[in-house]
Amino acid sequence: MTPPRQDVTEYDVAVAGGGVLGLTIAQEILSRRPQTRVVVLERDAVASGATRRSAGLHFPRGASARTRTMAAHSQERYAALKASRPELPLHSLGMTVVAPASAQARLEEIYLPQARLRPVPEVAGKTVLLPEGSAAWEGDGCQYADVHALTQLLARDLRRTVEIREGVEVTAVAPGPGSVELSLGTGGTLRAGQVIVAPGPWLAAPAWRDLVAPLGARVKKVVALHIEIPPTADDGAVVFQDEDAFLLPYHERGHWLFSYTCQEWDVDPDTIAASLTPADREAALAVLSRYAPGLVDHCVSGRVFCDAYGPGFEPLVRPLTADGRVVFAGAASGSGYRLAPAIAAQTADLLLVPSPRKDEVQ
Repeated sequence: MTPPRQDVTEYDVAVAGGGVLGLTIAQEILSRRPQTRVVVLERDAVASGATRRSAGLHFPRGASARTRTMAAHSQERYAALKASRPELPLHSLGMTVVAPASAQARLEEIYLPQARLRPVPEVAGKTVLLPEGSAAWEGDGCQYADVHALTQLLARDLRRTVEIREGVEVTAVAPGPGSVELSLGTGGTLRAGQVIVAPGPWLAAPAWRDLVAPLGARVKKVVALHIEIPPTADDGAVVFQDEDAFLLPYHERGHWLFSYTCQEWDVDPDTIAASLTPADREAALAVLSRYAPGLVDHCVSGRVFCDAYGPGFEPLVRPLTADGRVVFAGAASGSGYRLAPAIAAQTADLLLVPSPRKDEVQ
């Protein structure tokens, strides 16, 4: 039996996606216009997708001028947030960068000035060895978060002023002359003046697949190993620059995490296996064994999911319709937490001005 159609409810802004990015965007919009009527729609539970599997590491770098600007903005916002709310699960961390000995000029370009990179003879703790031709630099400005817990706290605070609907899938997006109508999996319909699509890796959801496809974003598998050795209080993150990999001491969980760059593309977040495969582990250990062979035997578990990547590995903030009422925000290329405040600011900049044409946003 077809459920009865529910009355249409109107909002100023609807956010499709209840991960760290969707909620940060909602918070940013309300910080600028507190009277905005905002609804967040999440197909599962808040923070249950890529946010739940996020490593939560922030380091002060960017491969392009835009991402460096975004990293600097996010770093300032997270520092201010921690200063105002010391109880939040945000943790400062030491950082060592490992790269070819000839890479100092390139590192000085990629890393923000506040990283203050300085050469060191070895990686602290001697867990990591420096292969011939490699060197190490210590730096500042690194932190990590329990992103799942942080997002849950953000949702708790937002519920005072934002309607959050969990377990509610958006099944269709229908732009109209004065608003956008969203059909919901619960049988209801709502209208919003503007809609933000922040779907994480669910780029191909039927509601917005055709709108998002021209952006050229893709979904890549993300794998990390858990190293079952308790970190010490002084342990910091180790970034392997050329491999785009890192070691993270998960102090509150009591183990290390090793993230490497998996090259399995165009995966489906609804069908990807959550368990490590032999190929996953072998690919990760091929990188780790070059730098920390003593850790290999302790890599007995891990995490698997996926994330959306933009062309050029830069986040996307783009209007999806000619009138600018539907906007995409995401494809942060594994840096959704790290760049969330900056992506949210760019999204709010785009929404809270007269509607642009699609070709006016770069």
